[in-house]
Amino acid sequence: MQEFNPILGPAAVLATWSVIMVFIYVARVLGTGAKLGDLPAGFRGPDGEADAPDKMKWTRHNYEHLMEQPTAFYAIVIILAMVGDTSTVSLYAAWTYTIARVLHSLWQMQVNTIPVRFLLFLIATLALTMLGVHAVMFTLGL
Repeated sequence: MQEFNPILGPAAVLATWSVIMVFIYVARVLGTGAKLGDLPAGFRGPDGEADAPDKMKWTRHNYEHLMEQPTAFYAIVIILAMVGDTSTVSLYAAWTYTIARVLHSLWQMQVNTIPVRFLLFLIATLALTMLGVHAVMFTLGL
């Protein structure tokens, strides 16, 4: 059996959170009384943006955000796992990234004020930067 690299845990949690966000969005859409079968052919979330309640829009926006920067996180974590990085610093940075992104999601879905969202995004980005630097160092043998 292959040994588990703990740095994959934060990536698994964030990927699972991203899937959960889809269910939260669908629940919010259905909570407005909308029926998925009543939507016109080719309808996309942004098509109903003007008429959607704020919390429903914020949830969809956050799901889209979870498909953007976190893709770099997944790639970096996989690289670190492949090179055998089991350092505490990388593991803490990966968990910091994941926790900051989940908190960012919760904040954006419920309150959505920019200063807090930006702080959580900044924390996550700094953690991701640290992970990226570690990946470069490991892969270039520095």
